[in-house]
Amino acid sequence: MAGQGLSTDEVQGIREALAAGRKPRVVFTEAAGQIAGQIGQVVELTDPEASEEFVVVRFGRDELPFSPADVAIAPKGAGRRPAAEAKPEPEQPPAAPEPAFVLDTPRVPAPRREEPKTEQPKTEQPQAEPKPAKRAVKAAKPKTPPGLTVTLAYAEGEWTVAAQQGTKALARPYVVKPAEALRMVALVDVPGVQEAVEQILAAERAEAEQQAEKLRAELAEIEARLAELREAR
Repeated sequence: MAGQGLSTDEVQGIREALAAGRKPRVVFTEAAGQIAGQIGQVVELTDPEASEEFVVVRFGRDELPFSPADVAIAPKGAGRRPAAEAKPEPEQPPAAPEPAFVLDTPRVPAPRREEPKTEQPKTEQPQAEPKPAKRAVKAAKPKTPPGLTVTLAYAEGEWTVAAQQGTKALARPYVVKPAEALRMVALVDVPGVQEAVEQILAAERAEAEQQAEKLRAELAEIEARLAELREAR
C-alpha cells in the first residue's frame, strides 16, 4: 500500500499521459480512508486552483475527485487477477469386458460380476473472491466562484466606482455624483467611513461656495462697468 501521495512531477506525468490518450492506474493511500489499497484509473485533471481535489479517479462505476495526497502511482501488475488454475479432468472408469459367445455349446449363465465402483475425483470449486467493501461516496465539493470586489474611490475631486471578479475587471472606474457616493456609503453602515465621506463633501461644498462668491463679485464688477459704458453713450 502506498504511504504517500502524488508528487508534482508525477502529477505532470499523469497530465501528459492523459493528453496522449492513456488513463494511468493509481492506488489509494491511507488518506483516502476505507478504500486504501484499491486500484483506480485517472480520467481527468481539473483546475487545481479551483479545488485541491482535482484528480478525477474512476473507481468501479464512479468517477470522483481526490486530492494528490489521496492517491499514488500504482506499481506494475497491481490489480491484475492471476490466471485460473486448470481443473483436473475426472478419470474415466475402465470399460467392462464384453461377454464371449461360443457356437454349438450350451449357454452357461455367466456369473454375475459386480462392476468396480470408481470414485469420481472431487473437483475443488473456486472460492468466490471477496467483494471490495463499499465505501462511503465522497461528496464532490461545489466549485465556488471567484470573489467579487466593488471599489468606491475619491481622488482629485471625483468619486469613482469599479467592480472586479477575481482577476477579471467587470466595470472600469466610472464617475458618480457625490450624492450617490454618500448613499453607497450609508448602505455600508460604518460610522467612521460615513464621517470621512461627509467631511470630504463638506470641504468640496465650502470650496464651491467660495468659487461661487468670487464669480458673483467678478460678475458684479463686469455689470457695473457695462452700466457705465451704457451711460456714456
